[in-house]
This record gives sequence, structure tokens and C-alpha cells, in this order.
Amino acid sequence: MSQTLILKLLLLLLLPVTAVVAGQRALQNLHLPTAPAQERMLTQPPTSQPIPRTWTPPDASRVPTGSSSGSILLGMHIFTETPKYASAYVGDQLSCSNCHLQGGTMSYAIALVGAPRWFPMFSERAKRNISLEDRIQECVTRSENGTPLPIDGPEMTALLSYFEWLSQKVSSFATPARGLASLPSMEGDPVRGATVYKGQCSTCHGADGAGVPPILPALWGPDAYNDGAGMNQVKKMAAFVLRNMPQNNPGTLTPQQAYDVAAYVASKPHSSYNSAYDIY
Repeated sequence: MSQTLILKLLLLLLLPVTAVVAGQRALQNLHLPTAPAQERMLTQPPTSQPIPRTWTPPDASRVPTGSSSGSILLGMHIFTETPKYASAYVGDQLSCSNCHLQGGTMSYAIALVGAPRWFPMFSERAKRNISLEDRIQECVTRSENGTPLPIDGPEMTALLSYFEWLSQKVSSFATPARGLASLPSMEGDPVRGATVYKGQCSTCHGADGAGVPPILPALWGPDAYNDGAGMNQVKKMAAFVLRNMPQNNPGTLTPQQAYDVAAYVASKPHSSYNSAYDIY
């Protein structure tokens, strides 16, 4: 067999191999996921919790004109920008609406639509019946690390007016789900929570938990709630996180991840609650 013929035969044998290698390189250049990555994409759980959007944020233009309109609007401003409109009584940079989302109107985000009708209410914390005014004082002295509002002052009157306005159509419209989502009892792991926080929370709340007040709330440190606040309880924060965070993709964390990140945040420094306010 001639040398030329042998070379031609070798080229014919090598062409398929060359084509396969070129094809593999082309696929690599497309940055397609590897088989394990494809499996992860296919098995990634869908949104774990449906997020009801029953109500929309309060619209100031819908506040009726009249003798009470000024008080309702002041209450709305205090609720959504507390450090600005009740600066004499708050000790951090949180607003009521940081926990009671969408102006207190969102399901499973501690909605307050109908709140004036719920009180007096028995409080497990106080071990007695409390008034709505008492509950407001609890929030101010714990979640906002502040001092009580004057009971007959314009701030308290305004907040009560705002809650009444939110609740005026309770009997004729479906109201947001009260309180927080139900969760099984689990143990949170702050070490795992640190990983969840870094990947899901730090973009908004910062690696140092300081947030960007007043837009994005602090989760620990001097601008955050104190250690007597409900959000400092791991189960409560986990229930809040499960339905509402991360804000750009709520409901995507599992209950265990919600517990873990809540345990991580609770392990961080918070100001001390003043037990003199236990009277509320």
C-alpha cells in the first residue's frame, strides 16, 4: 500500500474524532451547565409559600377630607417614617412599617386592618388584658427601642386614627391574614444561618446588619430593635422571614432556612430593653 493512501486513510479516521472534540469545545464555550448542575436546576423546589397580596399600601389621596383627615395623615406618616415623625420617642431607625408591611395591610406580615376591634386582648407577655394603646407602647419601647408616647398626645391619637381608617371597611371586604405564618417547631442554626444571610439578605441589610435607613432596616446594632422585641424571638422572625423575605423573591426559603437565618440575626448584638416598660 502506498504511503499516500495510508495518509488518506488516517485522515478519514481522525475526522470524526476532531469533530467531536470541536463540538465539545463549542458546548463549553456556551457555558451550559454540567449534568449535576442541570439536575440541581430541575430539582430546585418552587416557591415554598404562596404570597397573598390581599391589600395594597394605603393611598394618602384616599384619606377623606374633614376634621379627622389631618390626624389620619399624621398617623400614616408616623407609621411609615417613625424616626422622622415621632423622633422624640424612638431610639433606633426603624419604622412601624418595617415589620407591619405595606402600611400594616399585608397578609402574614402582622397586618393591622381591624386592629381597633381586637382590643382589649389578653397578652401572653403581660399576662393580662391590654388595650390597643398598650400594644402601641410595646412596639415603641421594644421594636423602636424608644420611650412611651404620651397617651393623649398627637402621635398616639394619630396612630389610632390611622388604624381606624384602615379598618373602616373590615365588615365588607376580605381582610389580610392576621399575624404571622404558622411554622413547625424547629431549631435554628446560626452557623448555617450565616450562609443564608450572606446569600439572601446581606445585599439589602448589609454584611454588618446595619441596613440603609430609612429605606432598608437594620437587623442588629444601634439602629435596630432591642432584645425585648418580638423580632428578637427566633420563631417569630422565622415566620416573618418565611413569607416575606427576601423581599425581591419572598417565599423561596424553606422553614429550616428561615429558622437558621433568624437564629443568626438573634445571635448578633441588640440594645438592651428597658424592663421599666413591662407595665405595657
